[in-house]
Amino acid sequence: MLFNDAKKTLGDFIKTVPVYLTGPDRMLYLLENIDQLKPEEKLTLKNTVNKFLTSMIERDSSDIEIGGHGNGGYIWLRTFGKKERVKDFPQLNNDEAAIIIINLLNSNQRKYLAVTKNLDFSYTFLYERKNINVRFRADAYFDLDTLALNMRAINSVIRPLDSLGFHQNVIKTLSHTYIKFGLTLVTGITGSGKSTTLDAIIDAHNNVDPAHIVIIASPIEYVHRSNVSIIKHREVGRDVLTFKDGVIQSLRQDPDIIVIGEMRDPETILAAMEVTDTGHKVFSTLHTSSAVESIDRIVAEMHPNEQERVRNRLADVLIAIVSQKLVPSLDGKRVLAKEVLIVTPSVKAAIKNNNTSEIYMMINQGSQSGMITMEQDLKRLYLSKKISLENAIAYANNKTRIQQILSAV
Repeated sequence: MLFNDAKKTLGDFIKTVPVYLTGPDRMLYLLENIDQLKPEEKLTLKNTVNKFLTSMIERDSSDIEIGGHGNGGYIWLRTFGKKERVKDFPQLNNDEAAIIIINLLNSNQRKYLAVTKNLDFSYTFLYERKNINVRFRADAYFDLDTLALNMRAINSVIRPLDSLGFHQNVIKTLSHTYIKFGLTLVTGITGSGKSTTLDAIIDAHNNVDPAHIVIIASPIEYVHRSNVSIIKHREVGRDVLTFKDGVIQSLRQDPDIIVIGEMRDPETILAAMEVTDTGHKVFSTLHTSSAVESIDRIVAEMHPNEQERVRNRLADVLIAIVSQKLVPSLDGKRVLAKEVLIVTPSVKAAIKNNNTSEIYMMINQGSQSGMITMEQDLKRLYLSKKISLENAIAYANNKTRIQQILSAV
């Protein structure tokens, strides 16, 4: 019944669109005229999206795709790493999907999307079966002049840091009570669980550390409730204009720990190192797949004239890098594989001397301090019968190395 009402609302609105409008002009018309819908019609469309999201949660899916040329009229879900069209959901043409997406946005967000062609935002709805609010990270964008939306479910329950399999020395290094300052990076490709790890780190502090934590993210995902720590959330585009602004402004907010959702550009990277220099503990993320690549990426982001200076500053402020992947497990789900670098004097010297190629072997030989290479951790998961041999090799950064250590088994 709900879908039928939604289809009628969509059909009636589409009839008002001038037939001569096509492509981006058609999307712009929808963005500018969505308020022609009555409040009850808008509610019907929003409830339709909530119905999709309810089904998504109950299927244990992580992502939903609505709209866009590439969807072919279907809604798609990613479930345990596999993205597939959902044939029991109603199909939506490009106009219908665009209206449903636009209806989720406020007027400022619609204006921003019309100009920039991309919008990150958060969305919350009441999951009635459990009577809890569920949050989603959303990204609206254009796909061949059609409007598309990805929404990712944000875990409503934080995993304890102890459950992520870190060595006790690594947990100590991550702790503000043990090391008061320094930069820690959590890296990995999109969908590798970086946010889950960051939230676990924040929650661990929130349970024991009387500190001020400022989180700057785009968008804010999990909303922490202040416990032993006081936690402030600043969403880029809503509470602060840019990551760089949020980082610089945080210095006047008496923080102990600053969490930067992503170091997206040279300005944010430099700001992060600057606040770390001033004696704060900083956590952030990068889209890189190994510790060495993370170091090289930060330096390469800078102007060639600045690279040596940034390399030296990075060596001084960096304390740890966690690079992670979610690997398909034998039970059909996914399991965390990680590489961990602790910055020892030898690692610091290798960074300053631009000898980052030496760092892999330092990680390889640093098990006593909690370091582990991605290949060593994949081997551990394979030997504990959590992942297949094929996936151990497929998800390794160094194919030669993984085959060497597995052949010795």
